Amino acid sequence: MTFLCAGVRSENNSSAEPLRLVGGASRCAGTVEVKLRGEWRRGKVYGRLDRWDLGATAAVCRELDCGSAVSGRERYDVPQSRVWRISPDLVKKSTVRKCVMNTDFPSSSWGLEVVCSDWVRLVSGSGLCSGSVQIWDQSWTWLCEEALDLQGAEVLCRELGCGAPSLLQGAVSPLGLQTFFCEGHESALRDCPCSSSRTCSSGAAVNLTCSEPLRLVGGASRCAGIVEVKHRGEWRRVEVYDRLDRWDLGATAAVCRELDCGSAVSGGERDGFPQSRVWEITSDCVNKSTVRECVVSRDSSSSSWALEVVCSDLLNRPIISLSVLDGASEALPQGVRVKPGSKFRVKCSVEPQFPGGSFQLLPPTVNLTQNHTLPAVNHSAHFLFSDTGPAHKGNYTCVYHLQVFNHAFSSQSHALQLYVGGQGQRRR
Repeated sequence: MTFLCAGVRSENNSSAEPLRLVGGASRCAGTVEVKLRGEWRRGKVYGRLDRWDLGATAAVCRELDCGSAVSGRERYDVPQSRVWRISPDLVKKSTVRKCVMNTDFPSSSWGLEVVCSDWVRLVSGSGLCSGSVQIWDQSWTWLCEEALDLQGAEVLCRELGCGAPSLLQGAVSPLGLQTFFCEGHESALRDCPCSSSRTCSSGAAVNLTCSEPLRLVGGASRCAGIVEVKHRGEWRRVEVYDRLDRWDLGATAAVCRELDCGSAVSGGERDGFPQSRVWEITSDCVNKSTVRECVVSRDSSSSSWALEVVCSDLLNRPIISLSVLDGASEALPQGVRVKPGSKFRVKCSVEPQFPGGSFQLLPPTVNLTQNHTLPAVNHSAHFLFSDTGPAHKGNYTCVYHLQVFNHAFSSQSHALQLYVGGQGQRRR
């Protein structure tokens, strides 16, 4: 059996299937319609406080066997007609038809629009942006591990509405052996030239992790600031869905984990921002899933509210360097070699973020110097050592300490190793 470069999905929706998407570019995109009591009607969310998020969209895509969820939203600009009211929370646990809450409802101009990835999907991952890659070829088949290079992974992540690839297991060396020959600018993997490939088992499939389209902006580092999410191709500020909802420290911790920014320090809602379009989100969902999956997909009005998050990895990593003041030294891949009896200086520095702070030097032996902590002056501190001997040999590390946002933060440098004596090519 050979793999098709661009397998075509059948457009036929069997009347036996009580769910379909209509009006889109394929059977895997369009407005949700449900057949109940022999009648097809458009679907809408059950009540005003119900929310249709990407998790509910993913459930529809799975039920239609249509790949990964790309986007979904509530629409209010469709023609007036009778509708079936659907519970989004129940959709995640059952079939859509079983989640119709009330059959007697007047006509409405609201509807649900869903876009699925059609012929490519990620399965068995921790979220919608990670997993093993499958391609549609009359049925779902595993994409073998040599099929993608980095450019192909970039295209696939973008096609699924995710960020750049952060982990690609099974990428080939640049020998032109991959199945998909992407240049990186294509909007979908099927737009890339390709060659036939064998099918394979799940154990030999490409495993791909795309970064989540989430960021913190306006803060002193990537781990502090206002929460923004990219959804339906657009970056927007985020606010909680309902004023009765509360953004708690658990939801803040989930954002910090997703950004690989350590633990939660503080988080909350803020008013007073310029009016702009926002993505609404629910904090209880964020505690259980990725932020993008919890975006309430509807066309909301502009807002002056935002979510501000501060994570423990706020500070830049300090830089450690060593210079010899009165003797020869030799640069080594792991550190620096100095002559016995020489004088050297360790410099701790950090890229400017905040004023103040202090540097703590962690030497190999605690009694090497009287003072291991110095205030940061122009974002740096210098530690002087005289009469170098065997006790000075070992690893040195800088730790930057700072009090900001009424919290104590610290960040540690890489270790620098000092060698004393020995042979080698020296330089001044």
